[in-house]
Amino acid sequence: MTESGDTEIEDGAAATPLRSSRPSQRPAAVSSSRPAAVSPQPLALDRRSADDRDKPSRTDVLAGSLSQVIGGPVGRHALIGRTRFLTPLRVMLLIAVVFLALGYSSKAACLVTTGSGTADQKVANWQNQRAYYEMCYSDTVPLYTAELLNLGKFPYKSSWIEKDSEGRPQKQFDGNIAVRYMEYPVIVGTYQYVSMSLAKSYSALSRLVPIPSIAEVVMFFNISALGLALAWFATVWATSQLAGRRIWDAALVAGSPIVIFQIFTNFDALATAFATGAVLAWARRRPVLAGVLIGLGVAAKLYPILLLIPLALLGLRSGRLREVGRTAGAAVVAWLVVNLPVMVMFPRGWSEFFRLNTRRGDDMDSLYNVVKSFTDWQGFDTGLGLWEPPTILNTVVFVLFVLCCAGVGYIVLTAPQRPRLAQVAFLIVALFLLTNKVWSPQFSLWLVPLAVLALPHRRILLAWMTIDALVWVPRMLFLYGEQNRGLPEQWFTITVLLRDIAVIALCALVIRQIYRPELDLVRNRGQFDDPSGGVFDGAVDRPPGWLPKRLRPASRDTAITLPEERPAAILNA
Repeated sequence: MTESGDTEIEDGAAATPLRSSRPSQRPAAVSSSRPAAVSPQPLALDRRSADDRDKPSRTDVLAGSLSQVIGGPVGRHALIGRTRFLTPLRVMLLIAVVFLALGYSSKAACLVTTGSGTADQKVANWQNQRAYYEMCYSDTVPLYTAELLNLGKFPYKSSWIEKDSEGRPQKQFDGNIAVRYMEYPVIVGTYQYVSMSLAKSYSALSRLVPIPSIAEVVMFFNISALGLALAWFATVWATSQLAGRRIWDAALVAGSPIVIFQIFTNFDALATAFATGAVLAWARRRPVLAGVLIGLGVAAKLYPILLLIPLALLGLRSGRLREVGRTAGAAVVAWLVVNLPVMVMFPRGWSEFFRLNTRRGDDMDSLYNVVKSFTDWQGFDTGLGLWEPPTILNTVVFVLFVLCCAGVGYIVLTAPQRPRLAQVAFLIVALFLLTNKVWSPQFSLWLVPLAVLALPHRRILLAWMTIDALVWVPRMLFLYGEQNRGLPEQWFTITVLLRDIAVIALCALVIRQIYRPELDLVRNRGQFDDPSGGVFDGAVDRPPGWLPKRLRPASRDTAITLPEERPAAILNA
């Protein structure tokens, strides 16, 4: 495990000596009135220590309190980074196992096999709106039949006709029959198809050998969940590498309360792994690999493309647009390689994802719906037919996000010290969610690794994550119906508003630390610039000559001054 300021000494490597505040030999006892203290064991011959590593049990009140369960804070004379088995990364992966298990348990009530016959004839028990009052809803289960996966159909090739409550075909706003296709990008659609194929293989095997007969849809969920768990492990690993000397910050990703309810609600963990991996590749100064991972992430979910915005803004300020261009080019090529076969063979099915996003109205978790919930406002577009695009809403969402990007751009270009990549990426993704017409609950997973890297204040992040996770409870009870002793809409929209306020507060804190970098825990009072910034780390500001003076940094020609013995960047080793 490599981090900023130390080598892989957990595994016994000794490639680069580490700085240590202690001499190689202890001085003799000064006082002769009492015998000198003697260690019960011989001192280690190699007393190198990762002294630059942050020690949460001593620097954080919450971590210090929790450490009492396992014996209290780390010793003042402990050799840090020397354990061979329970390394920080392995501990965090164990934490992730616990929270992923809780995530699976939260869905378990909806995974009870019912019915008789073979595995493909059995179903999951979702009777009497069980998914809502048990709060175990997951998109994975209904998608299995809704998108014809239960019939073995290949996504994007197969279609179905939308029907009303009486089973009659519906007509969309232009008079044509409402035909639907798989609504996910290519990687997620293919992921579902592979999971379905494995689930059907298990069903066939259960008819030949004496193994438990599990409903095929339940096995589909289990196989999908396994891949999503592995993707979250990758996210935890990448975040730990990006955290550098503050490696324990990644424990907030492994043990985020949001994971409990949302990790298996949909397939967003795949895109989160690609996006975090892309930031890691950029930090290791591998712009092409970063672009490939962004392209793959966009082929799984659209949001990783947002990472190009902070890269472009920081590249503009530092004069490193060539590397950003290589990343953007690699992203386009990777996206095309994945999408082109489906795009050519099944153009109508491939375009369903983009068509669906243009014709969706404001979602129940959006700020627009919160306003509608507490006022008499009917929304921007009223009286629309089935699947008629909400033109005004789409325009408002686009304009608001562009204005937010312009505001972030102004901050990036004019701040006295160049912001860190994680800070800008968090602001862009958070503002995208706040202004967007859709904020599905699982979208909050996008923010978790970025928030941990941008604002590593544990109590603040845990407060936001807890609020965000608990939105799930009134959401499910509202969907269950007030007539069934559920909750009225305002109970749900109040928690959504609290979640949005918490995210806005995080953005405000990030902006405050951008303008007051001495408060940034990652920079550690000026000892570090941007450990995850790649080519931006320690670079001198060189904005292009055509940039107006009002958009230039306060001290354009001032380079970042760092200690002579500054540890090597974690990802350049």
